[in-house]
Amino acid sequence: MAGREFRLLLAATFSSFAGFAPLLSVVPLWAAEGGAGHAGVGAATGVTMGATVAVQLCMGRLLRWLPLRRMLLLGSLLLGVPVFAYALSAGLGWVLTVSAVRGAGFGMVVVAGSALVADLVPVSRRGRAIGLYGIAVGLPSVIFLPLGVWCAERFGFSVVFVAAGVFGALSLPLVAAMSRRRSAPGEAAGQSGRGGPAGAPLPAAGHAAPGPHKPAVGYRALAAPWLLMITAACALGGVTSFLPLALDAPSAAPWALFVLSSGVIAGRWAAGVRSDRMGVVGGLLPVAVAACAAGMAGFAVATEVTTGVTALAVAAALAYGVGFGALQNDTLVVMFHRAGPQGIGRASTAWNMAYDAGTGAGSFAIGLLAHAFGLRGAFLVSAVVIALALPLAWRETPRKQRVRHAGQEPRSPEED
Repeated sequence: MAGREFRLLLAATFSSFAGFAPLLSVVPLWAAEGGAGHAGVGAATGVTMGATVAVQLCMGRLLRWLPLRRMLLLGSLLLGVPVFAYALSAGLGWVLTVSAVRGAGFGMVVVAGSALVADLVPVSRRGRAIGLYGIAVGLPSVIFLPLGVWCAERFGFSVVFVAAGVFGALSLPLVAAMSRRRSAPGEAAGQSGRGGPAGAPLPAAGHAAPGPHKPAVGYRALAAPWLLMITAACALGGVTSFLPLALDAPSAAPWALFVLSSGVIAGRWAAGVRSDRMGVVGGLLPVAVAACAAGMAGFAVATEVTTGVTALAVAAALAYGVGFGALQNDTLVVMFHRAGPQGIGRASTAWNMAYDAGTGAGSFAIGLLAHAFGLRGAFLVSAVVIALALPLAWRETPRKQRVRHAGQEPRSPEED
């Protein structure tokens, strides 16, 4: 039964993100069409993610009132249906209002969805399950993020808004078809649902389970992976909002966004498989952070060159995409491991807040920096900020893995 429920979750997630992904770049373009400057363009994404984070900050109370599946249903409704309203006006005030409503729905969708992964899947398969969930989240970006920009330029914005609204609405019957059953008995530790989802599972594969009375850790234990995630996510907000405006070659931005989204899926899946096979979480953090920094530096160069723009933008997108995908998987599994069975909801909320706050703040910050330094300078600042996180990423690399590289016996997970 867990297999059926998980498949429905994946289908609903794909549908929701198929309605969300194209608008990451199309809504900022729509705001620019209405006369907004760089700050207004960045605010289009910033307000969406600001509302997302505001809802996530209330997630503890919401989890007391709403089961995860009902929260996913309500979030899907708020995320998908208001998309049709964008076509009514390109005025910045209207765009930001619609974006705020959708952001609230998005906050519910991402937290409930990622928590349900942990709720529905046995612990021994969680790394791969997170990878599959990452595909359901990322594949719509591969298809619809570049396609949305292309369609808006050739067929108009209204076509994109209608198509995105339809895709978002399709998630509603899929979520409604989900039952209330969890993973098999013995695979998950039950909970009342206060402060975390019911049936929160055991820690990530390859690590010893905590005792039945071990309390969930606080947010402080999740701070390091949270900081790594939010730093890289800031760059994503800037890229999705401004890359179509920054590159001269007409086809460069769609191709770069396609490769970036594909790279995220590949990196996230590869990191999940590696985590399960080696029994070590967080081992790719330094490499992932370095790849993200290199990708942003490549985008900065691509905004200034006159020849080979598409090739350079695609190379930068590949580096950033693969790195960010691996970073997504490793930070999420690290958080699940540290949070323990009673803190799955807390870990899911914290991780999603890092992703969404970073995307929104990054979009707004890149817009402000572009006024002072241009888009090239804004992308370079982002690359430097990510590079500054490398020492933290190295410190978070499991000591067990470092010893393996030295050819010695690995330490136990408890010593890490």
